[in-house]
Amino acid sequence: MRVLILGGGAIGRSIADSLKGEFEVIIIEKDQLRAKALEDSGFQVVQGDFSYTATLLKAGIDKAELVIIATMNVDTIKKTVYVIRTNKEVPILTVLPDEVSLDELVSQINEEFEADVRVDYAISPRSALKDAMVKTVMMLGERKNANLLVRKLKELKSKNDSLLIVTHDNPDPDAIASATALSVIAQTLGFKTQIVYGGEITHHENRAFVNLLGVDIRKISRGSYELKRYPVIALVDCQPNGNLTILEQGDYEKIKILIDHHQILQHLQELLPDDAFLDIRPEVNSSSAILAEYLRTLNISVTPTLGTALFYGIYIDTKKFSKLSHVDLKAIEFLAGKVDYELLDKIEHPDISTETAEILAKAIMNRRIYKNVVVSNVGFITNRDAIAESADFLLRLEGITTVLVFGIVDDRIEISARTRDVRVNIGTVLREAFGDIGSGGGHAQSGGARIPLGIFKLAKDKSSLLRLAEEAITEKFLDALKVKEG
Repeated sequence: MRVLILGGGAIGRSIADSLKGEFEVIIIEKDQLRAKALEDSGFQVVQGDFSYTATLLKAGIDKAELVIIATMNVDTIKKTVYVIRTNKEVPILTVLPDEVSLDELVSQINEEFEADVRVDYAISPRSALKDAMVKTVMMLGERKNANLLVRKLKELKSKNDSLLIVTHDNPDPDAIASATALSVIAQTLGFKTQIVYGGEITHHENRAFVNLLGVDIRKISRGSYELKRYPVIALVDCQPNGNLTILEQGDYEKIKILIDHHQILQHLQELLPDDAFLDIRPEVNSSSAILAEYLRTLNISVTPTLGTALFYGIYIDTKKFSKLSHVDLKAIEFLAGKVDYELLDKIEHPDISTETAEILAKAIMNRRIYKNVVVSNVGFITNRDAIAESADFLLRLEGITTVLVFGIVDDRIEISARTRDVRVNIGTVLREAFGDIGSGGGHAQSGGARIPLGIFKLAKDKSSLLRLAEEAITEKFLDALKVKEG
């Protein structure tokens, strides 16, 4: 690309130095001595006043594909833009002095020269300096988090070389990918790691995710040998008072690392040791993005399997990339060339189980509609993840903006809710509705809740139990939504 740089001073020469070799650069410089010095340095130089047509024609404005105006003089910029536009329609990039905005500059040109011209690109030194400084601060912040994690791991490594990585009870792709990435980071420092969970992996896509990627993740129970023999615990994509039931009170003192993107749950500081490493970022939409940031800043090699896992984890937790923070975006950019897309397609389109299909059918048949809200009871089930799948499916119904689906799994009621109503924060609604009788929370558009059955699990009349549960859940949910029944 042929680039004309108008002005061979400090700014123009710096730009020319950066572009030399990659582009055909021609500098127009008015000062004879400076023009000679530039020529002696190996640049193509035209000596003359670039605000005149003759000089521009001599420099080959007719063949130029970009013109860069590298002067801070507003009057010179205005005259030069007008002269360029009378000769050729070529993209113009100009330095923009701090005292004038781009709109003001164009307006002044049009008024003074009675012309209708445009400037394609303009860069203000003040804005460029601000952007560069903010970018540097962000980079330092990223490095700080990653370096603090490494420092904590090295501190722990000096005492033992075993790390137990715990996800929430029913790990999804984001939790599994994040745990795997933390395992890789820890292993580079010499740790022996094990990833565990306490519930079920029943969602057909999640099972395919684990199987196809060959993730070593084990199911353990509360008070198990695994929990007792590991001296250090790291929590990923979960918090002690969230969807996590395998830890006993005595296990909390062993939690030395917690990485999560969900909102901070109640009394967290009281549950964890004072020296625990915490990185909780509710503004980020996936834990996988946080772990990808660690890998990038620590310059740790990412295999196609790990890259695919993290990419899919972000994809799922950002609702197919529909809500992305700057951390999620940078993670996607970092991972894009490290994804096995054939493997990704197999994960995303696995066969659906008969049980999941039956639960989806129950959700459809048992739905109750209250204005634009659907509440559905899928009864006694073992596949907890099918509740979330059912909620996602029902939200696609015409005219429906908010959905709650619940079912009874073992000794508790499991609830998933979804909304596309921008006025509703479903995580807040679930916490308000069920926080006093169980736990509830999540994000603005999706969330979950869990209510222990207590003595009601002993009830012999299952149909009455379901009816009472549905009445109570519906009433509390609609109250929190401020929707009247009927």
